[in-house]
Amino acid sequence: MSKEIISGGEALMRSLINEGVETVFGYPGGSIMPVFDAMYDHRTDFRQVLVRHEQGAVHAAQGYARSSGKVGVSIVTSGPGATNTLTGISDAMLDSTPIVVIAGQVGCAVLGTDAFQEIDFVGITQPITKWSYQIRRPEDVAWAVARAFYIARTGRPGPVVLDFTKNAQTAMVEYEPATVDSVRSYIPYPTPCRKAVESAAELINKSKRPFMIVGQGIELGEAHEELKAFAEKANIPVGKTLLGLSAFPSDHPLCVGMLGMHGNYGPNYNTNQCDLLIAVGMRFSDRVTGNVATYAKQAKVIHIDIDHAEINKNVAVDIPIVGDCKEVLPMLTELVEKRDHSKWIDSFAEYNAIEYEKVGKKALNPTEGPLLMGEVARKVSEATNNSAILVTDVGQNQMMSSRYFKYTLPRSILTSGGLGTMGYGLPAAIGAKMAMPERTVCLFTGDGGFQMNIQELGTIMEQGTAVKMVLVNNNYLGNVRQWQELFFDHRYSWTPMLNPEYSLIAKGYGIPSRLVIDRAEIDDAINEMLSTPGPYLLHVAVKEEDNVMPMTPPGATVSEMIFE
Repeated sequence: MSKEIISGGEALMRSLINEGVETVFGYPGGSIMPVFDAMYDHRTDFRQVLVRHEQGAVHAAQGYARSSGKVGVSIVTSGPGATNTLTGISDAMLDSTPIVVIAGQVGCAVLGTDAFQEIDFVGITQPITKWSYQIRRPEDVAWAVARAFYIARTGRPGPVVLDFTKNAQTAMVEYEPATVDSVRSYIPYPTPCRKAVESAAELINKSKRPFMIVGQGIELGEAHEELKAFAEKANIPVGKTLLGLSAFPSDHPLCVGMLGMHGNYGPNYNTNQCDLLIAVGMRFSDRVTGNVATYAKQAKVIHIDIDHAEINKNVAVDIPIVGDCKEVLPMLTELVEKRDHSKWIDSFAEYNAIEYEKVGKKALNPTEGPLLMGEVARKVSEATNNSAILVTDVGQNQMMSSRYFKYTLPRSILTSGGLGTMGYGLPAAIGAKMAMPERTVCLFTGDGGFQMNIQELGTIMEQGTAVKMVLVNNNYLGNVRQWQELFFDHRYSWTPMLNPEYSLIAKGYGIPSRLVIDRAEIDDAINEMLSTPGPYLLHVAVKEEDNVMPMTPPGATVSEMIFE
């Protein structure tokens, strides 16, 4: 029986369906037009979302992937269409987000001739992807797609690029679905060393002041229950990185808060007091360690990570365990003893109480003056029963909302961690809501980041995506302004912003909005936002020169946080 003969573009469609793709974010153009023509016949097979900029397509795919655990997909054209995706691809690489970006390319006959909208997309993206490949023949489409999805979602997830030449899109092929379940020399799930696990358990059982810091690896490995079982049996306090904030419930008795430059005082201070530091699924970012020369020098360090490249990269490790945390944590749980570390755990609360008196009380319960970002974030979190997905942009809005939101469900914070991409928030929130329509998705964004991809309001308008957008507007590029205040003698160079009338912009896109200036209105406005069907823009005028505190100054050790 002969196989069906179809075009390379149609082969791509069938390969995507074979991978279970349900949503594609994209933008058409000349070199990818045969693919979009083939897509026309598959309008009922998966959701096809026209974004307003290719960067938005990738960030939306990231939001889709991080909220659902599935692979996000973007399809764009060659040249500027492809290069516009580079920020999102880089962001996905640094934050381990599984996406597949498919870009059109000129035909093989004119490759290397500087043809119209030709760019060496594979060459550009090889350093910022797990795999980047050019499809030159229709016979390679099914295999390349299957391999791309396998690489993107397995092991430490990440972005993959397929550069699809136009001749391969139009040429005919006898199509046969492909499956890839292994790649030579690629070991996505290394077998944990049993001896290392036993040595780690021995250290844990002897420790008097153990401290566990967890990152997004728990979310990516879906090891939430395994983490909870281990922490509860060993009675170990748990601190969380920015990307790991929803890896462990905020209301759990062992949760001691967020680590990092703008984290909580207790976990930061006690990092340099513990006798054992257990790092799980995190990469010891400089924003977590502060001055690495003074970071946890008194402690033994156990590092559990699926990526061998992270071991000893930034912090010297006493016991490395390379493996999937979902597999390693139960191995440790079996070997650790039940312990009572109540006095040690209480010390975190004592330091966090100092933070609350110096910072939190004013941030969350002000009685006069302008509205503050912190109080708005906490009120929105509580109004959603602490169960919403928080999507942030980058800057003060990111730190304030991350600090003062509460997390009770997995995969509840989406934020640009490694790259710190302003403009990430709005399209990522669109992708998250499309992936998880049953959950409330709240975007927190500043006036700077909001305007960087504000055109994606058009995607919301067209798709009717029910994103609840909270714009905290201080008329500054706030994070840079804070550094200028603290470290550059209040020289506010290029940070004050003259802003547009956001309500008129929202109205132009058919999105209801409300401006809140008075504190007396904020509760009613939040309820209105959450009860209004569809999208909503809540524009909140907040204190212009508010700072995110506490803060570990650049070059300082994590325990040397400042409060004002």
